[in-house]
Amino acid sequence: MPPPTPHRLAAEPPPTVKEALRKRIPRQDLPAFGAVIALRMTAQQVENAVTGWMADTAGTPARFQILSLLWASGASGVPHKDIVHALEVTRATVSGLMAALERDGLVTSTIDRDDRRNLIARLTARGRATFEKAIDSNLTSLRAAFATLSADELGTLDSLLQRLRDGFAAIRDRPGHRRQPGNPG
Repeated sequence: MPPPTPHRLAAEPPPTVKEALRKRIPRQDLPAFGAVIALRMTAQQVENAVTGWMADTAGTPARFQILSLLWASGASGVPHKDIVHALEVTRATVSGLMAALERDGLVTSTIDRDDRRNLIARLTARGRATFEKAIDSNLTSLRAAFATLSADELGTLDSLLQRLRDGFAAIRDRPGHRRQPGNPG
């Protein structure tokens, strides 16, 4: 097996780890545990690829998410608190991202005229151009990544991933669940 690279991660744990897990985890739970491992490894591979795609445009997937929210809002802008909610991150994380985007001339933040406690973020012309370049320049890579899946398979994948998100959210929201530091969810 070739050594893993940032674009070609191992598809599963090493054989010694798999064997140790088989001895420790009940047989009926092995498929779910294996699915979580595969999902985590796939998510990391996707994260690495998308981060590479964004490097020359938006910079990072998180910055792209903010730019996309602001782009979709048009001239009305988006309150910072709504960005926090949409990204499901802390205010401090959004504050740091917004400061960098403002420094790069991609966004502006102004005090809301109706509620001075709120900051409203808007794209600059440079931010709009950066976002649109990110979309246009990465469509080819996106198409290539999903080329092996039919439209029906993509729909099924999307549906299954939504069901997984719902399942994990239900566990996260369960009374007594301990939240991770810095994670609002």
